[in-house]
Amino acid sequence: MTTSLKILAAAAALAVLAGCERPPVDGVQFGYRGTGMVQVYNPRTVARQQPLNVVPEALPTVPDEGPRAREIYQNVQVLGDLSAANFIRLMTAITQWVSPEQGCNYCHNPANLADDSVYTKVVARKMLQLTQNVNANWKSHVADTGVTCWTCHRGKPVPEYVWFTAPPQDLKSNFIGDKAGQNTPAKTVGYASLPFDPFTPYLRDALPIRVNGRAPLPGPEGANNRSSIQQAEHTYALMMHMSSGLGVNCTYCHNTRSISEWTSSPPTRVTAWYGIRMVRDINVNYIEPVTNVFPANRLGELGDVAKTHCATCHQGAYKPLYGNGSLLKAHPELTVPPKAAAPKAAALGRILFAVNRSELNAEGRAAIRRAAAQLTADQALKVDISGFADQTGSADKNLELARQRAVAVREALKAAGVPEARINLRKPEFVIGGTADDSRRVDIIPAT
Repeated sequence: MTTSLKILAAAAALAVLAGCERPPVDGVQFGYRGTGMVQVYNPRTVARQQPLNVVPEALPTVPDEGPRAREIYQNVQVLGDLSAANFIRLMTAITQWVSPEQGCNYCHNPANLADDSVYTKVVARKMLQLTQNVNANWKSHVADTGVTCWTCHRGKPVPEYVWFTAPPQDLKSNFIGDKAGQNTPAKTVGYASLPFDPFTPYLRDALPIRVNGRAPLPGPEGANNRSSIQQAEHTYALMMHMSSGLGVNCTYCHNTRSISEWTSSPPTRVTAWYGIRMVRDINVNYIEPVTNVFPANRLGELGDVAKTHCATCHQGAYKPLYGNGSLLKAHPELTVPPKAAAPKAAALGRILFAVNRSELNAEGRAAIRRAAAQLTADQALKVDISGFADQTGSADKNLELARQRAVAVREALKAAGVPEARINLRKPEFVIGGTADDSRRVDIIPAT
């Protein structure tokens, strides 16, 4: 072999080895023997992760006595029931967790603390509500450890791990065809050929996450079956993100004997199932609603706001902060009783339609996502779907159009993962008085 060939062979060998874990590597049996359920850990990686997962020391507690925060300070919309002393304690802690270098002025106008002109103050208020909601209503994922601002921020004003919706492929001058969001180098999927945006379909929208179909042929049970090869690749892209975001391999949630089988999967798969829906709830109901508050430089290429995924909290650890605590016990004000955190509104959603049309528009689909997230958060909640019709013109035609619109909303909720048994389709009604929009609407309301 010539010297040149030897050099090339050595370089190729190094390239192959660069993609492997350098020994020693630890393996921990995670399931029954013979199932191949072993978690592989690199001690060097864990050692590098440890300093990033240190929980800061909690501030000394203060008595919950004296005047309430809303009695002392103006424009306290979320934490007004705290004592003034506890309110200051929490604000001090949040400054340490989120903006230790910028200080209080990162969210406040120093000349007028009640002023809402600093956009970060409006966002922070919504994020406090987000945190309370997670701690109160998503114990199925966060248990009693819960989360605080530190869980995601770790001393940074913007969490390190966030995502924006990826722009679609520019097809104007493309002569090689539509890549369907694949075959583009992206860190999100480990630079594989998989779809590089696994977040929009599943962590904002509520598309089915599966590889195998539930029905062999199209029909009543298979009408919404999206289990094509392309859909499977989207699912694998999401799984790759979850694996890297938690620093684990597939067997953390799956039995290799049968990846899709729930009965032989470990409990962590159920925890992850709730986690996906929790992240979707966060993105749809807490983060996207404040999109217009952010300046243009904080938005993505498509004008969307930075959103959360698994890595936002986990940051490479199988449990955020390796389960060392989230400071929630030191700050119980960051959770509230479930009923207070997620009240059942008079209407979970109101969907408006165009004249003589029964198709959902973009605003209607967004309303469906929000309603589905609330139904996922409250598994006991059932809804009535009420369609409304105009009294002018043909009564039969108007009532049939109202029924078709209600059916469209029901099918969209089912596609978003809401079981049909929790959806009651009510008889269409005529609108008495009201505006034109009132007669072209479908309401999603808690079932009576």
